[in-house]
Amino acid sequence: MTETVKLKSPIDGSIYAERPVASDQAINAAVERSRAAQVAWAQTSIAERGKYMLAFLEALVAMTDEIVPEIAWQMGRPTRYGGEFGGVKERTNYMVEIAEQALKPVMASNPKDGFRRYVKRDPLGVVMVIAPWNYPYLTAVNTIVPALMAGSTVILKHAAQTLVVGERFQQAFDKIGLPKGVFQNIVLNHAQTEKLLGSGKIDHVNFTGSVAGGKAIEKAAAGSFMSMGLELGGKDPAYVLPDAKLDHAIANLVDGAFFNSGQCCCGIERVYVHEKVYDDFVDGFISLTKDYVVGNPLDQATTMGPMAQSRFADFIREQKAEALRKGATAHINMKVDQDVAGSPYLAPEVLTNVDHQMSVMREESFGPIVGIMKVRGDEDAIALMNDSPYGLTASIWTSDIEHAVSIGDRVETGTVFMNRCDYLDPALVWTGVKDTGKGAALSAIGYENLTRPKSYHLREQI
Repeated sequence: MTETVKLKSPIDGSIYAERPVASDQAINAAVERSRAAQVAWAQTSIAERGKYMLAFLEALVAMTDEIVPEIAWQMGRPTRYGGEFGGVKERTNYMVEIAEQALKPVMASNPKDGFRRYVKRDPLGVVMVIAPWNYPYLTAVNTIVPALMAGSTVILKHAAQTLVVGERFQQAFDKIGLPKGVFQNIVLNHAQTEKLLGSGKIDHVNFTGSVAGGKAIEKAAAGSFMSMGLELGGKDPAYVLPDAKLDHAIANLVDGAFFNSGQCCCGIERVYVHEKVYDDFVDGFISLTKDYVVGNPLDQATTMGPMAQSRFADFIREQKAEALRKGATAHINMKVDQDVAGSPYLAPEVLTNVDHQMSVMREESFGPIVGIMKVRGDEDAIALMNDSPYGLTASIWTSDIEHAVSIGDRVETGTVFMNRCDYLDPALVWTGVKDTGKGAALSAIGYENLTRPKSYHLREQI
């Protein structure tokens, strides 16, 4: 019997999609097509590659009406928020726009008579993208577009929870006539993925997912010498100072904590508030959180859908229960239909009287729960923000830019925000520290990570 991957919808538990995994022969054929296509693709001009990418973007966006409910059925995000195409457009357009400049040869800074010396950026070859389900289009496009713009070919293995997304990418590229083999979507199980990574046939892998998943990727690829980009766990903090505009901070941090049911790589998971504004902040945060409407994501009234899988919701329930046992206070306690153990439907929760002995303040939640702690000042806040194995983003809420920068310089993180959070600017590099992973995406630095330097040291004829 042929092995399949089943996509169980969080809406009602039904099997929304089921696809056969690729055979060994199909996997080998896909890699061979990719390798063969890469030779000609690398010779295609950057301008021509850019035309393909912009046409792909147009073809993908044209599917919006079909894609929005598909996302809801696959991973639970309410349809009222539309697709992810605002960010997809911004990132695609920007990476196409900067490609010529970012990929041009770098001339030696000290000219020498009789020599021409420079470094070119060569494509890596075959790039594999292992994409996650939480923002299935945004996260995938971060590598797919710049890898293709740099002259590599791409093999996409999308998450089982968002199988249909990979097919949409393939449909869009096929519609615009991208040369065969330049982009391929493939369905693999874990064992097949590990085998392919260890085969030596992949030149670079980009993975977004758990720390355990990242370790499995590294182990599978050991000895292959491939390069990799790993965006793994996060426990992103916020620090609210006394001079912050509280209404603005509350509105943005509530959204940063609970949008997409808290299933955001750079979502807010812990908040540290200066004692001078703590009470007012907590009151406002609780009040706004109570406005969420949890329910079927296909209903336009729903502002928070189910989590992607019931086990993710159960983990949040466990974190809350442990925190309460250790003295935390829960403030929302919202009554939601189906919010029981074993169900993906889960109400948002705000906890106070929390500390770093609790899982909810130390381990990645990736769900609609947030802890708020009172701090006396910068030293307390910085120590607590750094008391984490992760470091993707940190947000600082203040009216003093220089003060924010001085704090940010001491926080162990990939991105420092001031007066905003939970956002990815394609002009700035997306990276993390500690267990959040390694590598870098987007910006000109992203192109450096998706190419290899090749030096030319040319002596003129004597």
